[in-house]
Amino acid sequence: MGVVQSDDRSSPRVSLLVPVYNVERYLRECLESARTQTLEEIEIICVNDGSTDGSRAILEEFAAADSRFRVIDKENSGYGASMNRGLEVARGEFVGILESDDFLDPDALEMLYRSARDTDAEVAKADFYLHWSQPEPRDERFGWVGPEMAGMVDPRDCLEVFFLKPSIWSALYRRSFLEQNGIRFLETPGASYQDSAFNFKVWACARQAVLVDRAFLHYRQDNESSSVNAPGKVFCVCDEYEEMLRYVEEREFDAGFFLPVLAKMRYDSYLWNFDRLTPALREEFAQRMAEDFRREDEAGVVDFSLFEPWKIPERQAVIDDPSAFCRRRASGGRDSKLTILARCWRAGGPSLVAHVLKSRLSRR
Repeated sequence: MGVVQSDDRSSPRVSLLVPVYNVERYLRECLESARTQTLEEIEIICVNDGSTDGSRAILEEFAAADSRFRVIDKENSGYGASMNRGLEVARGEFVGILESDDFLDPDALEMLYRSARDTDAEVAKADFYLHWSQPEPRDERFGWVGPEMAGMVDPRDCLEVFFLKPSIWSALYRRSFLEQNGIRFLETPGASYQDSAFNFKVWACARQAVLVDRAFLHYRQDNESSSVNAPGKVFCVCDEYEEMLRYVEEREFDAGFFLPVLAKMRYDSYLWNFDRLTPALREEFAQRMAEDFRREDEAGVVDFSLFEPWKIPERQAVIDDPSAFCRRRASGGRDSKLTILARCWRAGGPSLVAHVLKSRLSRR
């Protein structure tokens, strides 16, 4: 393990962390977008997680040409460990993250830095683009931030930030804020869901966040590395939620506020993970979903007012019969209205049935 380059000990405005593992196909475009940022007072910390392709040579090339690049070599131990290593050595006033297959617009860091400094924010968060290279380069704005959300927010008054896609790489974080709140990544193997707990910790601790109604980062869709065939990664998302619960307890946060938020987040993340799995892996994960959902019900931490109405009977279907849920999901079948209402009754009684019926009527 070693660090290459940069003898300049002055503190940069932004430390940009770039985790790298066998991504030579896209790495030059990524690093070039960092090198050409209009905000020049930055350091670009590239953490090489034991790459076995040509990624290391590309990192050396950029580090030799620009002293702002720092290369850290480590044995392959996963995304979380790489990010924590970068956080350990970062010297910037703010910290940003750039995945090694994505790239930034030239003014990305300058605009986010200015937004954070002008508002004295702990976090500056922007929208991003979904990017496809084939058959022709194409960008589609995701819509994480829009005009209705833009500006200063306290996450406790804007719960939507907890429920949207983590996308931790379209933001800047004040480094002192991360350090004071012990915000780090869970160091599980590989690169699966480690952004989830980090994202939750950020929003749970932040009191001043500025949301920017612009997109700067191009989030590549052509290189979507999937864990659907990897049995060892099936339950990584569950590890992240255990870490969130640990953090809430350790920090003595308001459980009455945060546990219902986590129950909603867990449902969305678990269902997204379920749909990415191959059929052979879904049954076992569905059983785990049912177990965790039942545990939340028994603890009385679920607030169905936070759920979109159609998700309530789906959640109950998992609890009622995980195997049947898998079969129905695979076939694309639909439950009858009576079955849906019966599940709502089991989930929350007559008041929940009334709530779901009212929401369905209002959508007509």
